Amino acid sequence: MNRPVSERTSGSAVTDRILRHALTDRLLHWLMAACTLILLATSFLPILGWQFPWVTAHWVSGFVLIAAVLVHTVRALFWKDIRSMLIGSADLRDVQALARFNMRLSDAVPPRPGKYSLAQKLIHHAFTGVVLVALVTGAIMMAKIDTPWWDSNQYILSDATWGVIYVLHGLTALLLITMVMAHVYFALRPEKLLFTRSMILGWITRKEYRTYHDPERWQVK
Repeated sequence: MNRPVSERTSGSAVTDRILRHALTDRLLHWLMAACTLILLATSFLPILGWQFPWVTAHWVSGFVLIAAVLVHTVRALFWKDIRSMLIGSADLRDVQALARFNMRLSDAVPPRPGKYSLAQKLIHHAFTGVVLVALVTGAIMMAKIDTPWWDSNQYILSDATWGVIYVLHGLTALLLITMVMAHVYFALRPEKLLFTRSMILGWITRKEYRTYHDPERWQVK
């Protein structure tokens, strides 16, 4: 017996999808995003005059972000293909080809990237470096507050060292504001919405896969 048209259509739509981000990775991404926004809000809103008990929310979200980063790192090293995020010679050749094409120096269409483009790799690595500095300096600064596990200690470091830590932590916070704004801007651009959808629902279509990715550089089942 033939299946109803609606059922056939539904099944065809499912098989037309390619998994780009697993559920665990999507949950980690949004958890880290939420923690980052909470950290930024609790950092800058009091400076702007919004008075509220921000210290606890700040260090708790920092702890959660540290845990999420550790889990993400372990998954990337042992369960994911970390090579797909590394910048290689092919990425540099792609940039050269794209530049020549945009400047009308060549009629050759730039090659499609693998799973991640060079721009996506660069923003990932930039976030990685800035967030790691923020987390390390923030973890050190937690020695100066009371928590359920320890009492504050103002004197574990010299004043000069504390000054360096404060400068680095503040600088990373300012950088994160700019980077988050840029990340959101590009995520909402019409031609990038398929990547945003894949970070929410996990999938792209096979047509999008063939259009935006090189099957030789990103091989899927």
